Amino acid sequence: MPTPRQTTGIAKLDEHLGGGLIPGTLTLVIGATGIGKTQMGVHFAHAGKDTDNHNGIFFDMSTRGDSQSHVEYAERMFGWTPVEADSHKLPDLDNFFESDLTHGEMLHVFDYQGKRVSRREMDWDELGHWQKQINEKLATTIGYLYGNFTRGCRRVVIDGLEPVDVPAESIQIELFEYVYHQVLRKDPMWVARDLFRQAFRKNSEAAEKHSYASESIGCMMLQTSKEAMLEHLISRNLDEGDLISGANTVIYMGKILDGTKIRRAMYINKHRGSAATDEIIPYHIDDAGIQIDG
Repeated sequence: MPTPRQTTGIAKLDEHLGGGLIPGTLTLVIGATGIGKTQMGVHFAHAGKDTDNHNGIFFDMSTRGDSQSHVEYAERMFGWTPVEADSHKLPDLDNFFESDLTHGEMLHVFDYQGKRVSRREMDWDELGHWQKQINEKLATTIGYLYGNFTRGCRRVVIDGLEPVDVPAESIQIELFEYVYHQVLRKDPMWVARDLFRQAFRKNSEAAEKHSYASESIGCMMLQTSKEAMLEHLISRNLDEGDLISGANTVIYMGKILDGTKIRRAMYINKHRGSAATDEIIPYHIDDAGIQIDG
């Protein structure tokens, strides 16, 4: 039996991936700032409209610099304006499954602080502030993700993961690990228990009716790298516990030297469970997003 596939939203890239991504797995897209990672995520999320009858959603963990411009790119590429969820608003548990209640298509979970959130770079008070912020917004995060899954969403783009010297010290990676294992990959009835807590019994019947297959949900993580050149990404040393080890598919996006010009290109470093090309794949970006050259 052929392995089911989930399109990246870029037909020529799907060809290099042996037909596309494998549902229920993690795809890691790594590259420097400005290389096109967010556009890649927008392609993937928007493709859900045709395949799942529901756009994919964005979970933005950025803590410094500017917004990742998801709305701007989505509007320019597809005429789609993702609805932003309020990160300071708790989910409406009393009316959670009502058909007219929506959960948004983009959640920026942290307030901007202008710095990376690594344990090594924070003092005790700053670390306590971030831990408090995560705890306060965990219910909002679970409600946002679970609410969209119960309504047919099968694609999540997680953006804003910044480079750190020691992955184990990144609070962003810590939050991602929770979201990925305790929400995306967890049985939906257990996610409902985590969300509703004392009110679970009252909502258990509705939760059962709105169940979904967690193995059908595709997750694309966008990670910023220190390396800008593709050859440096390909040859980078990996730390034990690096996200790459747990990802099913890894795509590097970087710059290559082509004669006297610098061009963009990508490379599929890993794609478990499928044949994939070993080619360097040049691409360019225009108003319609990523265009594979050749």
